Amino acid sequence: MASRKHGRHSLVVTGHGGEVALLAVTTAALVAGGLARLAGAPAVADACWALGTVAAVPPALAWVVAALRRGRAGVDLIAVLALIGTLLVHEYLAGALIALMLATGRTLEAAAQRRASHELRALLEHAPRSARRRTGQQVRTVALAEVAVGDLLVVGPGEVVPVDGRIEGASPAVLDESVLTGESQQVERPPGERVRSGAVNAGTAFELRAEATEQQSTYAEIVRLAREAGAQSAPVVRLADRYAAWFLPLSLAVAGLAWLVSGSAVRAVAVLVVATPCPLLLAAPVAIVSGLSRAARLGVVVRDGGALENLGRARTVVLDKTGTLTAGRPRVIEVAAAPGRRPGEVLRLAASLDQLSPHVLARALVDEAAARGLPLSMPEDVAEQPGRGATGNVDGQQLSVGRFGSAEAGPAWARAVDNRAVLDGAALVWLTVDGVLAGAVLLRDPPRRDAPRAMRRLRAAGIQRLLMLTGDRVEPAQEVAAVLGLDTVRAQQTPADKVAAVRAERERAVTVMVGDGVNDAPALAAADVGVAMGAHGSSASSEAADVVLTTDRVDRLADALTIAIRSRRIAVQSALGGMALSLIAMAAAAFGLLPPAPGALLQEAIDVTVILNALRALRPDRTGPPDLEPATEDLIHRFAAEHDDLRDVLDAVRDTADLLADGIGPQALEAVRAVHRLLTERLLPHEDAEEHELYPALAASLGGPEATTTMSRAHTEIARLAHRLATHLALADAAGELRPEQLDDLRACLYGLHTVLRLHFAQEEESYFSLAP
Repeated sequence: MASRKHGRHSLVVTGHGGEVALLAVTTAALVAGGLARLAGAPAVADACWALGTVAAVPPALAWVVAALRRGRAGVDLIAVLALIGTLLVHEYLAGALIALMLATGRTLEAAAQRRASHELRALLEHAPRSARRRTGQQVRTVALAEVAVGDLLVVGPGEVVPVDGRIEGASPAVLDESVLTGESQQVERPPGERVRSGAVNAGTAFELRAEATEQQSTYAEIVRLAREAGAQSAPVVRLADRYAAWFLPLSLAVAGLAWLVSGSAVRAVAVLVVATPCPLLLAAPVAIVSGLSRAARLGVVVRDGGALENLGRARTVVLDKTGTLTAGRPRVIEVAAAPGRRPGEVLRLAASLDQLSPHVLARALVDEAAARGLPLSMPEDVAEQPGRGATGNVDGQQLSVGRFGSAEAGPAWARAVDNRAVLDGAALVWLTVDGVLAGAVLLRDPPRRDAPRAMRRLRAAGIQRLLMLTGDRVEPAQEVAAVLGLDTVRAQQTPADKVAAVRAERERAVTVMVGDGVNDAPALAAADVGVAMGAHGSSASSEAADVVLTTDRVDRLADALTIAIRSRRIAVQSALGGMALSLIAMAAAAFGLLPPAPGALLQEAIDVTVILNALRALRPDRTGPPDLEPATEDLIHRFAAEHDDLRDVLDAVRDTADLLADGIGPQALEAVRAVHRLLTERLLPHEDAEEHELYPALAASLGGPEATTTMSRAHTEIARLAHRLATHLALADAAGELRPEQLDDLRACLYGLHTVLRLHFAQEEESYFSLAP
């Protein structure tokens, strides 16, 4: 049988040969008795059936004792009484059927538990136990506990990354991170990028610089949580025990009453036969473990069945902002250039100088330049002043990147950029070239692409209140809350404030708290269910959490909630349904309508039905995100990358509209021409490819062409505005210059195009691109 050892750090699922042996004996006895009866030897048949019945009594008694030791009601006692009763009233066929039913039920339970626990066991079996450490030219295999921070390790093809670290060398690593993230697609990590333990090397060997010990690494934490999964009996399982507490005396009472009224002990035995409570013992545990397994398959590690059951009853979700609803790191949202300069060149120069800086904003600049494919130059004579920025020489030019004295005293374009940064709640990084202000980069920590969809799915699953608690300032917090449609936002919260807020919400409803940092750990512990963003979060938050999202996607929370609700519903449905069927059969047996042998067959059918119904919790839920074809996922990744590459086009549209505020001279006309070239050569081909390649592929998964109609309408508007811009240029060419009467409409056209593009990009990223891993 699949067994769950009750202890805080163990999850053991094993198949016991005893059940298989009992099934073989009872089956052989039943078949041999049937053949003897057909051969005209009823005495031999009865002897075979009696032998099968007797063989089932000792293990059944052992299960009763084991249940009583675990504090359960010991409802297997009904099966023992039924077995003994059939022997006493000489209903040997019924006894053999009960024995077979009991053996089959236990064997099915073992199979169901093994199948349902497959992913949890896979986590444990996958755990690395050694590492190959390189010292000079020597590579030696050492125990994982001996690996120290700074060690250089070698990870061969097919091997598991033993500890968290960074890739060394000149070649990228190809990794299978499905155990960590639930996503089957392989990923490529370039040199210098951090990788987590537990990933599998799907390419050639690479070197890894250890940044954590075994116990500090990601996979060790996941394994620890997996070992605790199932260590406690879930509330819904205890509910089944409570059902059993009254089901046992009720069964005995009905059997006794049937015997008393009818004077037939056979009727009492028949009642006990159909009252064998396998539905109660099997339904809830199988459904809950199936839910745990289903969640683990998607990259959600649930500490125990109790956490899964509580998650299924949740009505309030409280979320941290930074790192939970947002990516947790700043991202370039706009690059502004001084007149005569291009945004791409501003970003390239700023990122070149910041390559050697450890500052988080510097890393954001370098990442954005890499995403846009900008070639960076190696800086010279770099000096960095904390709080002010960096200075150095790039391509023979003296640069400075960081803060600027006062934009108020700067040119008009700089004042406009400074004003935009205030309105957008963005951080500003200024670039000066040879002492002259050349441009600025606006950075912000935007909402995750999958966050809007996740919030909608939480609402659809039955969550009634969505709150955000953050230590950030009020303005950026309110903007994120407005974009995501949250009910309440509380900014500038200390850890103590978060705990108080979570406790207040718990008084109203079952509350889930989601966070990723050390400061979130107290609030996670205070909630009914704490959920940690474990992909990049702290070990403190994971330690305090009941649920850990091992993939860096907040929409996995919606997946976990949906699985929890469904598993709990199936568990209760299976237990109550099985009991109801047994009660109906008991009534029929009490009135003499169901003899012991047919009753045993009926109870066997009930058991199988209940187990199969409980296993439905393993199947994917139809309300989740649609399944995408691999080719469609590839298209999504391609167009998402193109979105990143087209950010400079959006910047150029906005900058040109701003430039027209100064008039309509030759410089303005040239800027409009440059924007038109960007639109015709880069943007419009991208939109056309989306319309004819991506949208038809998505329609197949989203339910038809109507799912993409709104986005197609945006494509039409973008093309219309681009054509309007071309018409303005044709009029200017005919007149030899931009005319004053064109100015208002031309600016409106550019600003309108910028707004439509930003909204359209955001909608595609939230609705379509977030579907792919």
